[in-house]
Amino acid sequence: MSLAVTLSRAQEGVTAPQVVVEVHLSGGLPSTSIVGLPDSAVREARDRVRVAIQNTAFEYPNRRVTVNLAPAELPKDGGRFDLAIALGILAAGSQVPRERLDDCEFLGELALSGELRAVPGILPALIRARRAGRRIVVPRANAAEAALVGEADVLLADSLAEVCAWLGGHGSLSAPASATDFYDLPTCGPDMRDVRGQYQARRVLEIAAAGRHHLLMIGPPGTGKTMLAERLPGILPPMTESEALESCAIRSLSSEAIDPACWRRRPFRAPHHTASGVALVGGGSTPRPGEISLAHNGVLFLDELPEFSRHVLEVLREPLESGQIVISRAARQSTFPAEFQLIAAMNPCPCGYAGDPTHDCRCTPDQVQRYRARISGPLLDRIDLCVDVPRVPITHLTAPRGPHDDDSATVRRRVINAREKALLRAGQPNAELSVVNLERDCALPQAEREWLEAAVEKLGASARAYHRVLRVARTIADLEGGAGCVEQHHLAEALHYRRF
Repeated sequence: MSLAVTLSRAQEGVTAPQVVVEVHLSGGLPSTSIVGLPDSAVREARDRVRVAIQNTAFEYPNRRVTVNLAPAELPKDGGRFDLAIALGILAAGSQVPRERLDDCEFLGELALSGELRAVPGILPALIRARRAGRRIVVPRANAAEAALVGEADVLLADSLAEVCAWLGGHGSLSAPASATDFYDLPTCGPDMRDVRGQYQARRVLEIAAAGRHHLLMIGPPGTGKTMLAERLPGILPPMTESEALESCAIRSLSSEAIDPACWRRRPFRAPHHTASGVALVGGGSTPRPGEISLAHNGVLFLDELPEFSRHVLEVLREPLESGQIVISRAARQSTFPAEFQLIAAMNPCPCGYAGDPTHDCRCTPDQVQRYRARISGPLLDRIDLCVDVPRVPITHLTAPRGPHDDDSATVRRRVINAREKALLRAGQPNAELSVVNLERDCALPQAEREWLEAAVEKLGASARAYHRVLRVARTIADLEGGAGCVEQHHLAEALHYRRF
């Protein structure tokens, strides 16, 4: 029989659907055709595969070769199918045994010498192959990503010849090392001990970490806003394995390097204020994730928030609520997760020194108003916490560290304890509480409820702001330790951190 079937994986967002590679050898003039909606890179595989087979000391069939990539309606791109096509051709010509192809998937781009090159976006394919219970063979150059997928039957190969020898029972393929063998969270990232003073900002950052609340910091230049934001991932709880794999899979699609020593640390993305809307949400003819998806399960830091284009900021509104972004193109539609924590920073005015006792502000009231109006009300309404970050006196910078200058490990322990309370109570962080769970977990006595209603009505807050104040108060109560219910001082502190 001159028909052989191998399995591979396509790249479509973070789903990596299975592709069946069917190879048929027939009579007629020698030729090779690839069908099944291939792009130009896949069509060019016929030349790469032919030369690679010949340089590996195998015989390329002197017959008509037809390669079908099924399902036919799924677009295929890149060189990831080269290895599966080459093995299918060799199996159809009885040069390698077909039996060992049945329970295996193959990914890899072939060089003309027969060596295997790395494939971008391979992690989603590894995850899906593990769920399907199949063995998968990938290039050794992808070993770092393969090491992240625990309990998966992954084999590494350097060349087509090595894979063929293994299929014929004349050699072996090695498995990647486990990333958990050298994972070390404490050595990753800057420490909170580096921050001097700014005790209120440190407090708000801890609340934001415990409840996964969005945060806006306002202050003059050089007061430590960026420094604080960069230390947030170090006090967040470590990601679970499934969360870490989701985040790494998105980075894999963007061809970004993954450090196995920090693979379970929350991602931190800080795009420049000149970034376009497409850079934030993703796009392209073949949809790729943007910054908000690369920050999935982590932190998206927007410094100089009013300097971003108004249109760019407005694209954040939908993913802030839904936790995902859908990119539609004429030929395909891709959905990328985008459950990120927004941390933003801005100056109080265009010159940056409004309210600073050491510098005179040169801005007129109209200039200040126009500057702050660049952030729309609907976007500001979705930010739970807002804190002023004033200038730190020089004496604080040179004084010995005090008892309140906790390091990241100490703060992280408090954050993890508070987060665990929320997860045990509702199965989700406080910032994501539904209205039903909010009414159950933040039930207020009559006096506290009347006090909050009067305060919110006087401030002219929206219904969304009212619920967000309750969520922040719930987080403050969790951080307090013994507090089982939300009390008035928790509500007062939550209102203090809210901009209406």
